Amino acid sequence: MSAEIAEQEIAHEQQFVDRVYLQLEQSARNAEALAKEGHGRGRLGHEGGLVERDAMVFQAAKRLATLNAAHEGLVFGRLDLDDVEEAPRYIGRIGLRDENRDSMLIDWRAPAAAVFYQATAADPQGVVRRRVLRCAGPIVVAVEDDLLDADAETDLPIVGEGALMAQLSRARDRSMHSIVATIQAEQDQAIRAPGRGVVSISGGPGTGKTVVALHRAAFLLYSERRRYETGGVLIIGPSGVFMRYIERVLPSLGETAVSLRSLGEVVDGVKGVRHDDPAVADVKGAARMVELVRRTARQAVPSAPSEFRVFYRDENIVLSGRELAALRRQLLSQGKRNRQLPRVASTLLDAMWRQVRGERGRARGKEEFIDVMLGSAEFVEFALSWWPALDATEVLRWLRDPELLAKVGEGVLSQEDMALLSKSWAPTGAVAGKDEWSVEDVPLLDELRYQLGDVPEKIDRELDPLAHLVDENMPEVTTMSDREFATGPRTSTRIEDDNYAHVLVDEAQDLTPMQWRMIGRRGRGASWTIVGDPAQSSWPVPAEAARAREEALGDKPRHNFHLSTNYRNSKEIYDFAAAYASRVGLDADLPNAVRSTGVDPVQRQVEDLESGVRAAVAELASAVEGTVGVVVPVARRAQVQGWLDTWDELGDDVRGGFDARIAVLTGLDTKGLEFDGIVVVEPGEIESESATGRATLYVVLTRATQQMVTVFSS
Repeated sequence: MSAEIAEQEIAHEQQFVDRVYLQLEQSARNAEALAKEGHGRGRLGHEGGLVERDAMVFQAAKRLATLNAAHEGLVFGRLDLDDVEEAPRYIGRIGLRDENRDSMLIDWRAPAAAVFYQATAADPQGVVRRRVLRCAGPIVVAVEDDLLDADAETDLPIVGEGALMAQLSRARDRSMHSIVATIQAEQDQAIRAPGRGVVSISGGPGTGKTVVALHRAAFLLYSERRRYETGGVLIIGPSGVFMRYIERVLPSLGETAVSLRSLGEVVDGVKGVRHDDPAVADVKGAARMVELVRRTARQAVPSAPSEFRVFYRDENIVLSGRELAALRRQLLSQGKRNRQLPRVASTLLDAMWRQVRGERGRARGKEEFIDVMLGSAEFVEFALSWWPALDATEVLRWLRDPELLAKVGEGVLSQEDMALLSKSWAPTGAVAGKDEWSVEDVPLLDELRYQLGDVPEKIDRELDPLAHLVDENMPEVTTMSDREFATGPRTSTRIEDDNYAHVLVDEAQDLTPMQWRMIGRRGRGASWTIVGDPAQSSWPVPAEAARAREEALGDKPRHNFHLSTNYRNSKEIYDFAAAYASRVGLDADLPNAVRSTGVDPVQRQVEDLESGVRAAVAELASAVEGTVGVVVPVARRAQVQGWLDTWDELGDDVRGGFDARIAVLTGLDTKGLEFDGIVVVEPGEIESESATGRATLYVVLTRATQQMVTVFSS
């Protein structure tokens, strides 16, 4: 195909794209007019006008948000069908109609667009030519064609070498991009799977599991918008780095009604950033921690008074430590701790009244006794301090006391386990004076929230005569923030609000049993999308995690999809990684890598690690146009980052934070990410730093799209 014909085809497509952008601008003006009209309805002076205003402004805002998000790559596909009388179908990020209400652009999620992804040369489904338009803003810069029906009588020109290979050769930046123009048939089946139950997407590295799952979320929001916008869509990934990497995908598809959380951010009001050492993480993630948390939630408040004495009508009334312990057990037998707040005063007063035996006290009656006690600052202070409203973070801090930890951990944890936890929670250094919870602490805090229960939002004053004082003294576990998904993800500190309509979990093979419990609570009535590859698991006891996963999912119907083609790695890089997996005994799912660069991975032993790392980084930075990941053992991260930060020859455009071309990461940080080039520093140390280090190193070896260098000193 000559360059002249290619230019003619691009010019032809540009005419259509220009028409679409003009219609997009008109649609935006229509939405703005609707919003203006809505505000006018609000000035009518009656309640109906206000309701109409809210509805019209809300719908206009949603439409404007969708239109604004669609500008980049608005039109990306065209189908030419074997029915010559049918006009070409153009596929885009959103659907648009012209001034006559005729369809001019089909939303990629619509049933009419499905054939764009599902047609193949073996089964063209009535499609003669499939064209992908590559645009820079509103400008068509290239077209790539696939001739699907070679037997069709057609004079359609075929341009390019195929859209998929063109897409795979593009340089990466620091964010994941939509694959909406190049979704393959096996990926499309997972995206359009039934909305109910559990969809599991498995496959080896580079098969597009994550981006397919995100497109599935967009598809669900399109197909059942009311259900999923009302109930909410929760997307959970392994790390903050990963969430920043994927955060642009759904908005680029016109969807913003989702809540994106890393595993350290699932619980509202808590943010875990750092990871514990692998040995500590293994303890905190284990299923046996459920019993330890349950016992902790039932303990007496460490700072609470151990007894109460009061003089009433010639009698000494004493609530001893033993009796208080019995009353605590009595209250806990009736339900979760915070839910018992309305019963505390009456329970204490009943126990105290039973000790009133003298004639003077009895003659006055129980009502006067209660009035006297409630008027006593001593009793009120005791009641509020003996049974305060408890917050999960406060209760977890109790376990900084080695004696209490030993008490609740007896028969649950070994002495070695308890020593690891004590060291982890010790209030020293950066932790002193404030909480710096780890990612692994967050599921424990969530477990405590459920063991403690919510403070009742409304306390019956007749049931609890101290209700007004409890209201004044309870922590802010009852605050509610805006849950309107049209303006952002909901947040709430109340347990009852922790349910979503759909839960998407990426890198699911790494979840610990405690993390599965945490996420499972948020998806009791939800449909699920679960993405993972068992060979990449960083959890050392997969059978225990599998049981927790099944408990979280319950008896929901299952739909399993397996992706078999590696689109990320060059064949040379993936063959290297697959050989490593085979050599160390990983039961790896080995997808077929479809792209070859002719550049083999380089293994380089150096005498001076610093100069060797710098040389490898400089080499890859000049060899690839996109990003370079420098993957290091956890213990060397600060050291290697320092080498690059103080290297004058490394330009500011490639050094720095998340948006820089070069990033220093640990093996676990690379989960779900990809780079044009990878420098692996001391792979042997990455392999040996945890019980699942081999799986982690396998993950690292599959992150590069073009070139990889491993650097080691011995």
